[in-house]
Amino acid sequence: MKIDPIALQIGPLTIRWYGVIMAIAVIIGVTLASREARRQGIDPERILDLALIAAPLSWLGARLYYVIFNWDYYSANPSEIPKIWHGGLAIHGGILTAILVGLWFSRHYRLDFWQLADICAPSLIMGQAIGRWGNFFNQEAYGYETDLPWAMYIDGAYRHPTFLYESLWDLGVFFFLLWIRRKPVIRKGEVFLLYLMAYSVGRFIVESFRTDSLMLGPLRAAQVMSVVLFTSAGLIILWRRKKSAAR
Repeated sequence: MKIDPIALQIGPLTIRWYGVIMAIAVIIGVTLASREARRQGIDPERILDLALIAAPLSWLGARLYYVIFNWDYYSANPSEIPKIWHGGLAIHGGILTAILVGLWFSRHYRLDFWQLADICAPSLIMGQAIGRWGNFFNQEAYGYETDLPWAMYIDGAYRHPTFLYESLWDLGVFFFLLWIRRKPVIRKGEVFLLYLMAYSVGRFIVESFRTDSLMLGPLRAAQVMSVVLFTSAGLIILWRRKKSAAR
């Protein structure tokens, strides 16, 4: 299946589907988070302010993460480094950057970081679900050859559509977070921490099917980071609950 990555061409102006998909993800994410912020008594304008800072910095972090793990290629082709429309954004780099930006933003505006993180968590995973379709239009992030009936013809063979697998998983996590955040047993900050854990499970599994994994020695970097995020988030939940019980 050959997909044209260009959505619109007007003279020298080229609009790519990758950029369109990312813009849609941000708009939907900001809308969802703003509604939840209003429900919790937080000025929705703060969400827009956060998005204007976090979105570009997170994309930068995702790109730097990807470039670092592909330095052999980019050191020989430095002109390719800024060309994010060619693909090459590592979501874990974006997540780590978003956390750092969120910590700074909440401190700067005197907001509760955990409350802010809970508000944004469903938007983050929805953005990831939508963003994976940018990989579809770029014909990247696909898996090994397979004869399964839902295989997609990419790069000369029928392959696992791993971008679709992850998109569907992320969508499921989105609805899970919407459901779980209404439960009285869930404490502040745990929606965000459960987002990290749930996403990590899906990413660890899907990564095993991919042919373009970033590598950390003999290990797939995304699987290593998924284990780190899952374990860290779980330990933080246990530590915070134990600390609360001790009080």
